[in-house]
Amino acid sequence: MRRHPKPLGRMVLLLGLALLWLLCSGSAQASSISDRLDAFPNWLGKPTLAAPRGDLYYPDWFLGEWQVVTRLTAMAAPLAPQVVTPGYESNQAYLEQPISFRARFIQPAPISAFQTLGRSRSGVDRPGQLSEIIADRAFNGMNLAHAYLGEGVVQRVTVDASQPNRQITDLGDNRQLMSTITARDSQAIGSDRFLSSEVFQQEFRGSAQLYLNEVETTTDYRRLMPLDPSQPMITADQVTAVYLSPQDPDYFKTQASLLGPSRPVALYRYQLEFFPVDRSG
Repeated sequence: MRRHPKPLGRMVLLLGLALLWLLCSGSAQASSISDRLDAFPNWLGKPTLAAPRGDLYYPDWFLGEWQVVTRLTAMAAPLAPQVVTPGYESNQAYLEQPISFRARFIQPAPISAFQTLGRSRSGVDRPGQLSEIIADRAFNGMNLAHAYLGEGVVQRVTVDASQPNRQITDLGDNRQLMSTITARDSQAIGSDRFLSSEVFQQEFRGSAQLYLNEVETTTDYRRLMPLDPSQPMITADQVTAVYLSPQDPDYFKTQASLLGPSRPVALYRYQLEFFPVDRSG
């Protein structure tokens, strides 16, 4: 198996989770996303998703600042030992370990009174409507990096000003991890449930050998109405799947047949809890 810089394997896991806060939108069939989560770990290929359009617009119940606790509850390497993604073995140290960090979701600019009001058919607000909630992507990505990797490993997290679906993580020493959303789908169900599925390409720059792969993140968020303030207000069930890029020499080993879909080489399942941050104190 090819060796890669130590931070890379950890960043594969990190960025799969980080994109949860950064980018997801669209208009999917909820049953297909839910069924996909139910099928874990028996995923035979990437989902068929639409190309992304614009930024993420979350349901309005995400608005504000949160203390998020995430736990890696299960992981699988379906093609091991023939193909194993970098960092898979070391990521087992995260199993059932709570990781806590701050995340926030914002309304970036006032909405003109002359713009159309209302909600989309899926229940998710779109540009030009009353609520325009997006993730503070740089803030969330940097906090998540510090929580997983410690201070100083990640120098900076930025989002391409011309392309909200592209995130750049600066690791210092001219090393970067560029993540670009290539497909997504999502749907709000009623007022308390939001499902999403997205695929993004990861490109690690700065090592002797350029490393590429693809990652899918599929998530089921639920808003709760807890009476006990110690209980979370939002929970999420999330699976992150890692696929090899066609440029990888092991790519054809991930196909069951010559024209068959590429199967994931690693699967990670998380449970997340969101606690509102009390800003009155």
